[in-house]
Amino acid sequence: MIRLLIVEDSALMRKLLGQIFRAEGDFEIEFARDGVQALDILPRFRPDVVTLDIHMPLMDGLTCLNRIMLEHPCPVVMVSSLTAEGAEETLTALEIGAVDFIAKPTGAISLEIDALTPRLVEKVRTAATVRIRRSLRLAERVRLGRKAASWQSAIVRLPSAERIDPTRPAKRGLVLIGASTGGPPALDAVLAHLPEDFGWPILVAQHMPGSFTGALARRLDKLCAMKVREVTEQTRIEPANIYIAKGDADMLVSCRGGFLVAVPAPSDPNYRWHPSVDRMVLSAMKHVPPGDLVGVLMTGMGNDGATAMTALRMAGGYTIAEAEETAVVWGMPGELVRLDGASEVKRVDEIGASLADRVC
Repeated sequence: MIRLLIVEDSALMRKLLGQIFRAEGDFEIEFARDGVQALDILPRFRPDVVTLDIHMPLMDGLTCLNRIMLEHPCPVVMVSSLTAEGAEETLTALEIGAVDFIAKPTGAISLEIDALTPRLVEKVRTAATVRIRRSLRLAERVRLGRKAASWQSAIVRLPSAERIDPTRPAKRGLVLIGASTGGPPALDAVLAHLPEDFGWPILVAQHMPGSFTGALARRLDKLCAMKVREVTEQTRIEPANIYIAKGDADMLVSCRGGFLVAVPAPSDPNYRWHPSVDRMVLSAMKHVPPGDLVGVLMTGMGNDGATAMTALRMAGGYTIAEAEETAVVWGMPGELVRLDGASEVKRVDEIGASLADRVC
């Protein structure tokens, strides 16, 4: 049995969530109305996974999550609203230590909950299997929090082969990064280490709703030496820039007027997850020689990106899979390794240096 603690101040949501997981037949469930009650229940119930609302009386979800990570570390899935404020709060929750999040219904809860049920159950089941390795993740976040300013000044002084000459045509190489569950903190750890004169553009497909990826791009832009933007329209791809695919859609690489461009595209139903890593990589292979592509597949459930990056490696490209020891969920990178599609396997804290060594 999977022990599930549902922390939710809405009586209707507690009822509906309880019905969903009881129907699965292998969940033992307890409920808390707020963060204070949740912290009282945790040491006795010892849940395998917690679903945690962000907005609650007495103690909000972020405060409760911080206490859980410090006192009773266990996998937590946040229940978040699809708003700008909800996106910022959710990213903060992922920094603190939440494994994943699920969006609240935006309309009539009882009508929309059925559509959310399969993904909700999948996320909670996956979270319940996660082994919390907080000593590593918390150490990374402490360093990011305390040294972000010094990193940015130090990063620009890192040695590199040469500075970018804006008058010289850039080599048409690309770094393609895919991530899902656990991805935002992993992106922090990788991208914040790269110098501002990093020679190739970076395209990122992080599985997220469309209302969240703008907040992710803004947050990374503050943290990274490189410029970071969300791709909401056809955008020319240039060195020393990081391009974040808009959520609930896909991002394709194309060529217009002799220049590479990133193009947002409606999500393709032939691909299960969005923004699709597979689709991004395959589109890049149509316009860039495989030897000028580096694929990086990081933490996430499922197998998105594994097939395309395996094809990339077989065609002469270079691929990096995040190591199991640092991945929150070793689904996507694990599948790449299983398919023999990884040129190398690296801990998340080693990927940035590996990219800099290869590209700069």
